[in-house]
Amino acid sequence: MFNDIGPLELVTIIVLAVLVFGPDKLPKVIQDVMRTVRKIREFSESAKQDIRDELGPEFKDFEFEDLNPKTFIRKQLDNDELGLKEIRNGFDLKKEMAEVTDAVHGRESEAPSASSSSSSSSASGGSGGRVDMTKKPEEPRKDDRPPFDADAT
Repeated sequence: MFNDIGPLELVTIIVLAVLVFGPDKLPKVIQDVMRTVRKIREFSESAKQDIRDELGPEFKDFEFEDLNPKTFIRKQLDNDELGLKEIRNGFDLKKEMAEVTDAVHGRESEAPSASSSSSSSSASGGSGGRVDMTKKPEEPRKDDRPPFDADAT
C-alpha cells in the first residue's frame, strides 16, 4: 500500500504524529487507525464475496484485479489466443514505408503477386523496393500545377 514512501518521509510522518497527538495519545490513535483499516478491509472482502456469490458458478474464477485495464491487457497478451504475436511479427514497417514512399513518388511498389511490377521496378532503377533516402526529391517544374478540383474550393 505504501510502497513509494521512503525512510525520510516515514520519519517525517512519525515526527508530525508525535507533535500533533503527543506521545501519550499516540498509541491510542494508532490502535484506532489500525482498527478502522481492518474494518474497511473486512467490509471490502465481504462485499467482494457477496458479488462473487451473486454472479454464480460461471464466474467462480473471477478476480476484481482483472477489471484494471493494464492487468486485463497483460493477461490477454500472455494467453495470445488472438494471435497478436503473429500479427506483430508479420508486420514489416520498413516494407510498408517503402510502399508508401513509392506510391507518393508515383512508382509501383514491388508486390510478390504481380509480375508486371517487378519488371517495372527493375526498369525504374532496380533498387529492389528500397528507397534511397539520401537522394533529394526531384524539384517540380514551375509550369506543373496540380489538377484543379472544383469541389475542393
